Amino acid sequence: MTNSSNGRTRTKRFRNALLASALTLGAVGAAASGAILSDTKPVLAQQVEVEVQGPRDFTQLVQRVKPAVVSVRVKSKVDPVDFRGHGFDMPNLPDDNPLNEFFKRFGPRFDDDGDRPRRSPHPRFGMSQGSGFFISEDGYIVTNDHVVDDASEVTVVMEGGKELTAKVVGVDDRTDLALLKVEGDGYTYVPLANEKPLIGQWVVAVGNPFGLGGTVTAGIVSADGRDIGAGPYDDFIQIDAPVNRGNSGGPTFNMKGEVVGVNTAIFSPSGGNIGIAFAIPATVVSDVVAELREDGTVTRGWLGVQIQPVTEDIAEGLGISSTEGALVADPQEGGPARAAGIKAGDIITEVDGNAVDGPRQLARMIAAYDPDTEVELTVLRGGEEEKLTVTLGKLGKQVASLDNQGGEDADATSLAGLGLSVEPNQGGEGVVVVDVKPGSAADQKGIAAGDVILSAGGEEVRSGGELEDRIAKVKGAGRKAVLMQVERNGNPRFVAVPTDRS
Repeated sequence: MTNSSNGRTRTKRFRNALLASALTLGAVGAAASGAILSDTKPVLAQQVEVEVQGPRDFTQLVQRVKPAVVSVRVKSKVDPVDFRGHGFDMPNLPDDNPLNEFFKRFGPRFDDDGDRPRRSPHPRFGMSQGSGFFISEDGYIVTNDHVVDDASEVTVVMEGGKELTAKVVGVDDRTDLALLKVEGDGYTYVPLANEKPLIGQWVVAVGNPFGLGGTVTAGIVSADGRDIGAGPYDDFIQIDAPVNRGNSGGPTFNMKGEVVGVNTAIFSPSGGNIGIAFAIPATVVSDVVAELREDGTVTRGWLGVQIQPVTEDIAEGLGISSTEGALVADPQEGGPARAAGIKAGDIITEVDGNAVDGPRQLARMIAAYDPDTEVELTVLRGGEEEKLTVTLGKLGKQVASLDNQGGEDADATSLAGLGLSVEPNQGGEGVVVVDVKPGSAADQKGIAAGDVILSAGGEEVRSGGELEDRIAKVKGAGRKAVLMQVERNGNPRFVAVPTDRS
């Protein structure tokens, strides 16, 4: 009885405390809006009221769009099995052991001399499956590139079970999209949305999870602009509609029956749905599919730079306050950027007057241009803005390649304040890191033995002494970090290392 009474007392006090808080908040809100409060009748802040009516079901939507969604079956060649080196040997069993018959039937078959396993003369094939959807009445189908990768045969299965042989018109591995074509016309198809959906909007996914064709799931748009590390143009829509293996390449619809995204990936420790799926926006799909349909391939503008974000510590190292833009780690040899005068350490802030928030946005902006297009770049160099005109190249597989190796006989210089030791790079530019103190400032920033430090504080370094001078100069300017250009395996990047700790 005592405990119950105490509980009622605590509840009453808590209710009174809540009421007092509400009255206080109301008074503050009213005062802020200029309301006059009386001593006896305090005015409470007005509560926001939202009335939203969601769909009672998705029946009509599903009936309209489902015939346009197909299952995609892919047959691909695989290498024949070779048991050598895989720890599979015929066991030495007694003649009367019943397992002998099993190994004779299913074990490795050896050549006549018994020396090696015999490969089957017949090719082996693997089977995989995904989803897709018609985008035109004359038989064009969108799916994922990874669904039809290395396909020797592609079959699409329509809602009623009818099977059609499909041809791969073209693929774009950078956005993971593919365009297929089946013969005939009069197919039910669905339109691509012209705008991205808003976060919180209802969406419906239709596809072929685990081979269960025609599966419908519903949810909402959870987030937008997701970068999941899949490629340079990541801009995924995140949805919580259940999506599983086999849904890849299938559509996600809005309530108008428009495709807002192509399901392409899930985040799942178990491999099954946990409510986090990613779809390629229809705005991206429209552009890619148009090029695939016309040329079978996608051409993009190429700037020829390695870029990275401008983090707060990098901004500190450069002596600037903004973290917007894309930091050029390396203008590639023979690339358009280098030809136009772009230098390592430049920050690209605008393309044709349009602001650049970060590296991903810059990549997408440049890719939207055709090769040989002239664009004006605004760069921040040494704290001053400059305008440079660049004629874009054609995006291919150009990769900057540098081969710097440290000399074994060079004298090492220890920089105790940063926790690293360096020596001159006998094979090229900069200084080679020969040792990094665990837990030091350099270690915390990911610098490791074997890295090559090309510059510090915006100036090149060729010795440990020069590196010390650059660091002293930065500290003398009152900066708390020194910005270093560090190369690893031929890939340069900028790292801001704090100078006020050891």
